[in-house]
Amino acid sequence: MSHADRVWEGSCHCGAVRFRILSDLSDIYRCDCSLCRMKNALMTSVREGDFTLLAGADSLSEYNWNTGIARHFFCSKCGIYPFHRKRAMPDHYGVNLNCLAGFDPAGRAVRQAEGKGMSIAPEGARDHWPGPRTA
Repeated sequence: MSHADRVWEGSCHCGAVRFRILSDLSDIYRCDCSLCRMKNALMTSVREGDFTLLAGADSLSEYNWNTGIARHFFCSKCGIYPFHRKRAMPDHYGVNLNCLAGFDPAGRAVRQAEGKGMSIAPEGARDHWPGPRTA
């Protein structure tokens, strides 16, 4: 844990889904794929070991599209998107920062992530993620 890491708690709107992350929130982004563009979430990525689902597993609905690798989760009660399992890094979660208690986006740099190109399963694409690169 870096000295800049902080424990953040988050939830959906109704509170049925609650989670905790450990992050310094140094990489904040918006993705331009069709789904992210429509949900307009402000996101960060965290390793799966830095994410804990505290409550609401039974309230989560899952949406998969295109390649079916990314797993987008929504609260089945209030409809809010709190997090997803990432396609390019399935050992990470993409977290909706707007769901974090006490998070203020004012003055923070926001990176624009190119997701449009990932929305297409190219011919010959691998069907599973082999893990992070080691070199």
